[in-house]
Amino acid sequence: MASLRFLCFAAPSSSVPSNLTNPSPTNLSPKPSYIPTKTLHQSSIDLSLPLPDLPMEAREKILTLEVMGINSGRVLTRNPDLRGASPDAIQAVLSYLLDKGIHHKDLTRIIGMCPRILTSSVANDLAPIFAFLSRDLKIPEAHFRRVVNKCPRLLICSVRDQLRPALIYLQRLGFKNASALAYHDPTLLVCSVENTLMPKLQHLMELGLTNEEAVGMVLRCPGLFTFSIENNLKPKYEYLVKEMGRRLEELKEFPQYFAFSLENRIKPRHREMVNAGVRLTLPMLLKSKDEDFKAMLALGGR
Repeated sequence: MASLRFLCFAAPSSSVPSNLTNPSPTNLSPKPSYIPTKTLHQSSIDLSLPLPDLPMEAREKILTLEVMGINSGRVLTRNPDLRGASPDAIQAVLSYLLDKGIHHKDLTRIIGMCPRILTSSVANDLAPIFAFLSRDLKIPEAHFRRVVNKCPRLLICSVRDQLRPALIYLQRLGFKNASALAYHDPTLLVCSVENTLMPKLQHLMELGLTNEEAVGMVLRCPGLFTFSIENNLKPKYEYLVKEMGRRLEELKEFPQYFAFSLENRIKPRHREMVNAGVRLTLPMLLKSKDEDFKAMLALGGR
């Protein structure tokens, strides 16, 4: 009954009907039961659904997830292993995360993004990850929540096969401050070295950059490692060179160019600049606020 205990902890006592907190033989009968939406705490799912013939253990799992505001159907679909997990095992995972400083209100988003967390082993999966945060990244326990909330996928990655190899590769490139990496760009740690980080760096060099120049760009704009080659880097570079008539040298100075939307920022601003008959640097073109941008156009780029 551990998950029911968690259910009662998760929601205000007034929001959980007494027949759930104090089940009787009648409540546990296989007869169809209905769970009114109003009994759930911050749940966006309509649970006025019958739960006929479901074992009590299955009902406990569904209730625990839904009271937390998690779409149980979506989570069960994305993590089929959850069907065989015991309520006690799920409770152990949730309790461990809470003990590590993750707030109850964070769990809805974290588990919604990464349902595999619920079938993790506390000892074999989660404990090594938090040890990695502490020992390798030098993150104090009081800040675990900040890092995990920024990148919940950290909790479903292998330290040996994923997190530590990525950290070593990034440090060799020049990301020396492990704590800063964790606080600001933890997504890089869940990227595959072979399938993501190295190919992105190689693509930048294929544009005509030296290895040193490409590395310098990602150090200045780490987001380059997270952008799609086909959907971001290629089309934006082609537009820069073919339509805007810019040179590679400008990218070296302003790699943040790739972080701006091609359709919503780069193209419209470029067309306005051309129509005004002026030429602005890439930072002036893209970073300025709308009113400042229009003022620069009116002043002829000054």
